[in-house]
Amino acid sequence: MRFNERRKRFREAFAADRCVFPGSVYDPISARIAEDLGFEIGMFAGSIASMTVLGAPDLIVLTLSEFADQARRIGRASAIPLMVDADHGYGNALNVRRTVEELEMAGVAGLSIEDTALPQPFGSDGATILLSVEEGVGKMKAALAGRTDPGLTIAGRTSALSVTGVEDAIERVRAYEAVGVDAVFLVGAKTRDQIDAVAAAVSVPIILGGTTPEIQDLDYLSARGVRLCLQGHQPFAAGVRAVYETLKALREGTKPAELTGIADAALMARVTRNAAYKALIEETL
Repeated sequence: MRFNERRKRFREAFAADRCVFPGSVYDPISARIAEDLGFEIGMFAGSIASMTVLGAPDLIVLTLSEFADQARRIGRASAIPLMVDADHGYGNALNVRRTVEELEMAGVAGLSIEDTALPQPFGSDGATILLSVEEGVGKMKAALAGRTDPGLTIAGRTSALSVTGVEDAIERVRAYEAVGVDAVFLVGAKTRDQIDAVAAAVSVPIILGGTTPEIQDLDYLSARGVRLCLQGHQPFAAGVRAVYETLKALREGTKPAELTGIADAALMARVTRNAAYKALIEETL
């Protein structure tokens, strides 16, 4: 039942007339912090998952089970509705169906499947290669077929704006909308003209990722049907920097009592839900 409530709140956010910035999260404590700070939605990206779980760059070396396990840990520890980037669905359309089944059971509120050829094919030299529209449609159909809870939100994602242009992007999102996705996810929008064109072509909510600061005006985005706009994944990078600087300082001789930027006992107690554990100890031990 806990997941039904989260999925309901996620859909309510998409049904509202306002765009929101999600909180980028990557583990139980970061999700709790986002929840405590009032973020309506948490965003767990595939790239950040690869770094968190494997310490590896975003090259699709992470497996579905590793990704789903981390999403499950986040969902167990926090009640924030979680949107996840399921990349290409970890394979072809059959794998996409399996991906949706696993992530639904892990408790996510929403997920996106993209139409990019991943992992990068031999000889691509790092260039983004899009699947055909037909194969993309097949993946979206498989994603919808794998869903058993109608409350789970499924978004069709494309990077066409930055690869092949507006016309192709519109063709793709229209095709994905036609087969029943709940939202479309655009990566790489750089101008308002691009967003205006896509917004005029679809009726489902829009998610944006990889945009420019000039675009990230909530009033403008809200009026264009954008309901979720990613701002990046700075919290993870900030955490890496904090750990690096702390360990470096200790290695160079700084005394623990002289360190700065350390979470105090009250904050640590809050994010670890110490009071709830104390109450359980008193009740059961």
